[in-house]
Amino acid sequence: MSADTALPAAFRRLSWSNLAAQLSEQVALAAAPLVAVLLLGAGAAEAGLLQTAQTLPFLLLSLPIGVLADRMSRRWLMAGAEFLRAASLLVVLALLVGGALNLPLLAALGFVGAIGTVAYSVAAPALVPSLVRRDQLATANRWLELARSIAFAAGPALGGALVGWTGASAAYVLATALSLLAALTLARLPESQAPARPRRHPLDELREGARFVGTHPLLRPVLLTAVFFNTGWFVLQAVYVAYAVQHLGLTAWGVGVTLAIYGGGMVMGAWVAPRLAARIGFGTLVVVGPACGLAGALLMLLSAWVRLPALAGLSFFLFGVGPILWTIATTTLRQAVTPQAVLGRVSAVVMTATFGARPLGAAIGALVAARLGVEASLAVAAGCFLVQFLLIAASPVPRLARLPDAVAA
Repeated sequence: MSADTALPAAFRRLSWSNLAAQLSEQVALAAAPLVAVLLLGAGAAEAGLLQTAQTLPFLLLSLPIGVLADRMSRRWLMAGAEFLRAASLLVVLALLVGGALNLPLLAALGFVGAIGTVAYSVAAPALVPSLVRRDQLATANRWLELARSIAFAAGPALGGALVGWTGASAAYVLATALSLLAALTLARLPESQAPARPRRHPLDELREGARFVGTHPLLRPVLLTAVFFNTGWFVLQAVYVAYAVQHLGLTAWGVGVTLAIYGGGMVMGAWVAPRLAARIGFGTLVVVGPACGLAGALLMLLSAWVRLPALAGLSFFLFGVGPILWTIATTTLRQAVTPQAVLGRVSAVVMTATFGARPLGAAIGALVAARLGVEASLAVAAGCFLVQFLLIAASPVPRLARLPDAVAA
């Protein structure tokens, strides 16, 4: 407890900003598809295209923002992107109140708002070491992950409840206020200019990182597994709201609750991770995440025949538990086997590949739903989760009894 309270005031401001930004994102992400389906008459295919627009910045902008994060003030990069998100939410609110909102505008503004999430995901890990001592990094990162889990647990339920009880406008008012709070708190952080370093062509640096990941016997299957996991997850995400409303009979509140169960699973996964790691081998711990994903996808597919909302809730719980365990284990593995000199670029390549799979998955979900129906999209998602489980199970990773020895910097 003393280690937590000893964290500097600057980091505590970042932590509160992170919580506000994550809550803003989750409330808005819960509200957008509900607005599309309930107010704008969107079906599964249109909802999938909306999801594609809201995830496309991860594919297009992760690497450019990573370059910016190494060349300018990280706090101003994050604050500027958060102000941009707040502005996009405010425009959605104005269009909603004025009755002028349509699906293309909602998608375009969702794209703009997602830039804030990309900036946070890329710049925050680089900013933390400038705010805390080296021996406090683990504690600081744990607080940031806890904030993300709380946002995933509370944000969707809150967004769904506001849309269902008071209308979509209230959800966007709250999301805008939270985003502004996050941006203003970031602006109060101490200056964080990236350290000067010799500049090579960005493509040369990224090529070196990609080569390391692509040739490493442990990182390559981890990367491929994550790509298929994210593809399958966003095939599912693309059609879930329309599926839940039109096939499972859920209200806006019910959709929010099932999405909140996902956040509850994340919290549970973070809580059991150290206890689980003490009882099973490191490689087995890595595989638990993909196994939970496969089980969750099969439960969701089963709900197409056994129309019980509880199956969707259990599915999302497993999707929450699995990725948190996967993230903890594979991030630790990546740090252990990657030289410090290339770790940043390796992380950027991994993030681009995995997050870049999200708009691909959302587009596949929308296309399949439009051509073959939403049940076919659930089957495609289950297929992706089967592939990701087989990839990691067949790799050398499950045979790791413990974390590999650290490599030289």
